[in-house]
Amino acid sequence: MPGQVIGIELPMGYAGSFARTPDCIIMNRLIRGEDDKAVPFGSPVVLNSDNTYSAFGSGNVAAEFAGIAVREVKMATDYRNQNEVSYQPGQPCDVLERGNIIVVCRKGTPTAGGKVYIRTVENESYPGCPVGGFEAEEDTGKTVELTGVCWTTGRMDQNKCCELTIKNRV
Repeated sequence: MPGQVIGIELPMGYAGSFARTPDCIIMNRLIRGEDDKAVPFGSPVVLNSDNTYSAFGSGNVAAEFAGIAVREVKMATDYRNQNEVSYQPGQPCDVLERGNIIVVCRKGTPTAGGKVYIRTVENESYPGCPVGGFEAEEDTGKTVELTGVCWTTGRMDQNKCCELTIKNRV
C-alpha cells in the first residue's frame, strides 16, 4: 500500500455532519417554498416568520442566524457532485440550533474559541468565498460576526472542514 493512502491524520468529515452528539439540539422545518435557493449541508439558515427556513444570504444580519443545515441521509440531485447535497425549497430541513458541527471555512485560519463570520457580500478578491459561507477572518462591510458561535478546536483538514460550536440556542 503506498504511503499517501495512509496519510498523517484523518479528515474532519463532511460539511453538515454533527459532532459531539450529547449537546446537539436539532429542529426540523420546511425550506420556504417561494425561495428558489437550495440550502446545502453545513450552511447557515435563517428562521422566517412563517416557521420556515431560508438560506442565510446577502440581506441577512447576524441576529437572524438560526443554525446550520445538518447532513442527513438524502438522495443527491446532481449525479456528478454526490457530496454536494442540499435541501430543496418545500422540503423538510434539519438544522442544528445548539451543539457542534463540521463546516467549511472559506477564508482565514480558525483558532480554538475564535470568532466566526458569515459572508454577506461577494468580494472579487476572494473567489472561493461565496455569500453565506463561513470564514475565520473579518472582511469589513462584507461579513457579519456571529455571537454565541466559535471555532471549536481550530483544526482544519485539507478540505477546509473545521468544527464549529453553537453555544446558545437562538
